[in-house]
Amino acid sequence: MIDEYQNTGRFLYKYAGSFLEEAASLCLFFSNSSGGKTTVKNTQGQKPKTFEIDFLNGNDAVELKWRDATTDGDHITKEHTRVKVIKEHGYTPIRVMFYYPQREQAIKIQDALKTLYNGVDGEYYAGDDAWHYLKQISGYNLKSILIEIAKRRDSELPKNE
Repeated sequence: MIDEYQNTGRFLYKYAGSFLEEAASLCLFFSNSSGGKTTVKNTQGQKPKTFEIDFLNGNDAVELKWRDATTDGDHITKEHTRVKVIKEHGYTPIRVMFYYPQREQAIKIQDALKTLYNGVDGEYYAGDDAWHYLKQISGYNLKSILIEIAKRRDSELPKNE
């Protein structure tokens, strides 16, 4: 059972999460084909040399996350540095995270990130707010689209008798 749960978790984190982030990026692209992925030079340190912006939408540097539950110290420092670097390059950092973590320590880290984004005049959207932001900016209701696909898929599956 442990192996089954672990493999299910790996699948969700690697594939379903990547799918959601890519689908959200496509929603943004279909509403603004001049936007897209880009990188900015790290002006705060040497590692990493650059930071990727998932979708540059005009002046908005959108970071798409399906979920961020990490509590690793290096990751936290990197996220804080990333926001400051994006702001230094003249962009508005915007974090869009569709699912909020459940562990207490991860929630505290997200609260700190939200404060950081607000402190640099950025924007932070999580949970339902993230889905609403994507719909407002792109015109696509990705959550409804995914639910409809899942419903159709469920109705096509053979029933276990």
